[in-house]
This record gives sequence, structure tokens and C-alpha cells, in this order.
Amino acid sequence: MANIIASPGRYIQGKGVLGELRLYAEKLGGKFFVLVSEAGKKRVEGPMRAGFEGSGLAVHFEVFNGECCRKEIERVRRAFVASGSDLVVSAGGGKIHDTAKAVAFYEKAPVIIVPTIASTDAPCSALSVIYSEEGVFEEYLFFPSSPDMVIVDTGVIASAPARLLVAGMGDALATYFEARACVASQATNCVGGKAGLAAYKLAQLCYETLLRDGYNARVAVENGVCTRALENIVEANTYLSGIGFESAGLAAAHAVHNGLTAIGETHAFYHGEKVAFGTLVQLVLENAAEDLEDAFTFCEAVGLPMTLADLGVKNPDPAKLEEAARLACASGDTMGNMPFAVTPQMVRAAIVAADALGRARGA
Repeated sequence: MANIIASPGRYIQGKGVLGELRLYAEKLGGKFFVLVSEAGKKRVEGPMRAGFEGSGLAVHFEVFNGECCRKEIERVRRAFVASGSDLVVSAGGGKIHDTAKAVAFYEKAPVIIVPTIASTDAPCSALSVIYSEEGVFEEYLFFPSSPDMVIVDTGVIASAPARLLVAGMGDALATYFEARACVASQATNCVGGKAGLAAYKLAQLCYETLLRDGYNARVAVENGVCTRALENIVEANTYLSGIGFESAGLAAAHAVHNGLTAIGETHAFYHGEKVAFGTLVQLVLENAAEDLEDAFTFCEAVGLPMTLADLGVKNPDPAKLEEAARLACASGDTMGNMPFAVTPQMVRAAIVAADALGRARGA
């Protein structure tokens, strides 16, 4: 099987690039359909419209309803067609991006991803994570190509809440450890090939960047400034993690995240926050003691969840933990990419152990 690496057609990052969207995107279409949250619209509409002024290009804003589910994808598809647009733009976070990618795929339109937060590695990927209307993981939807363009305005991201950047670090934290597991097991990556040197090295660089710049980037965002550390972490969260996970592969950390969605209390927490805890669980499964210590130290420094209570699960229900463990080991999910057989019993034990280790650190 061939080594395959996937990436967007263009990746553009810098302070103020949102106002230059038209310069980069006008070759892809003339009628822009922008999917955005109500709050996000207040942040991006002004710079976008200013950038389009006098161009003759049309812009339609559509407010996202909050969940990347089949019902919402179909609703947005109808709105896209009704608007007469020929280009999909998503401005916001992971679920908005995943919905926009699905709409663009079904409507055979180009798609531009504009993250306003660096909370996940979804922007660069050729897949969408589909949930039920209640927020429970259902499936991965894979696309034949990556987004046409990703435009990241670090000035906009610097003005977002620090928790969102930290959540992105949680998602990115898994990248190297899952890549390492997939290389060891010779697993097939998310685009149907094997991980080559470039994908593995990007995943490794992602982890090194998190350890070096993560805390300083959080401090920068807390103070609303854009520093070199922040630029590096935005690139790690968005590009290094996005290319790394897709082209090297996913393993236990994301499977545990998917399992945790069966526990209702976790729905109030971000994808990356659950993935961070899933990474701790994966390292317990691997008995990777040194890496586990480093991961706990990092999570503690930047403020990522280290216990079930940190994810809202104050009194874990044994039956719910068993359900989460079974879902994490579901056929077709990424737990099967681990280099050894993993059972629901092992996952449940690792969840309990990771939780206990996290609580011990806070004692």
C-alpha cells in the first residue's frame, strides 16, 4: 500500500488575513456562502464585507444551528442552493467546518475554511465528524479531497477565549501519540494509505511545539495579543495536527473521545478537552510511563482536563463507563489502529486509572 499525505490546496496564516479573503478566494467563485455562528458573525462580518467592498462579489451569511448532524447538513444544503452561491466558506470552529465540508461535497462546490478559533484540527482535514442531533458520535464522513483553502487570521484567534485555544492543544496533544501507534501497527491512515516520513515528522513537530510554546501561547491569548508563541501554537493546532492526524492516523485517544460522548455530562465540553483525556487513557493502555508523566504535566500547565470530574462527570456511573468503553471499541472506530488488541474491559480500566492518576495530582 502506498504512503499518502493529504493537505489543503493552500494554507494561509497571519494577522489580518481575514480582510484579504477576496484576494485569495476570488478565483474559486463569485458568490460566497458563509456558514457562521451567531456570535462568530459579529466577529467576522465586518472584516469580510470590508474586504469585498467594490469587488462586485456577493456574500451570503447563514447562521449555523450548533450541531454537525445529518439534519443540519441537509438544512444548510437547501440554504446554499436557495442563495444561488457557488462557493462555501465556513467561519468558526470544528462543527461549522465539518458541516460546511459536507455541504460542499454534496453540492460539488469548492470550500474555504476560515477558523476563528484554534480549538480543533478539523480545518485542514478531508473528513467530517457526524453526530446525532443530541451530540452523540455517529460516524466519520470521508471526502475525496482536502479543503481548497484554509485561511487563519491569528489576530482574530488572539481575541477569542483562551479556553478555545487550549482545547485545540488538547486535540493536537493526541496527534503524535496516535501517529506513533499507527506506525507501529502499520494501520491505514484516514486517506487510505500508510504514514510516510513527512506525516510522522509533522506529528512529532506538533508535540514538540506544544511542549515548548503551549503555556506562553495561552498567556498571550489571555492578554489579547498575538505573539510568536501564539502563531506557532495556532499552526500546531491547525496545520501540523490536521495533516499529522489525517496522514498518520488516529488511534485510542479519539476512540475514547467518541466513547465519552455517550456520557451526557461531557457534552458541555469541547472536542479537544475530551481528546486530551483520551490521550491520557491511551498512554495508560500503552503503559508509557514517561510520556504519561509529560502529558499530565502539560495538561496541568495549560489547563486541560486530567480527570473525569474535569469533564463534568463528578460521580461516574459504572454502567455509563462500560457503555463509553464499548463505544470506544466499536467496529470501524480507530481503537483498532492500536498495535495490540484492546477490549472494552481494558478501556474501562484505563479510564478509571487515568482518572485516579489525575485526581492524585490534584490532591
